[in-house]
Amino acid sequence: MDRVVDLDEVAAVLAGHAVRWRSAGLEVGQVTWRDAEASWPQPLETDRARVRDPDSVGVVLSGPGEAELSVVLFRGGWADVEFIASLDDAGSLPASDVVSASDFEARMSQWVGRVFGVCGGAQ
Repeated sequence: MDRVVDLDEVAAVLAGHAVRWRSAGLEVGQVTWRDAEASWPQPLETDRARVRDPDSVGVVLSGPGEAELSVVLFRGGWADVEFIASLDDAGSLPASDVVSASDFEARMSQWVGRVFGVCGGAQ
């Protein structure tokens, strides 16, 4: 898989926004990593030091009314983005052609706003 996005930079973006998301009333789960070198099925790790060759990084945000946003970004530049905003509003969000950590940051801001109605980006 091509290395389009630096996942360590993406993890730094997530860490940078965690305080803001928490102050907006969201729960921020631990960042998870998947190691491309691990044998199948590849376990998710919460300790970056245990991952030699990261091929994905993910996080789950939870909010009021059981709203949830799950984002897993792959180093190839696409993400699996699943959400539940309400009982009548759930699904997947488009997430392809992510080219950098700053591109991911802008998209994450949009996704957080879409699901929770709060600012997800830098201020």
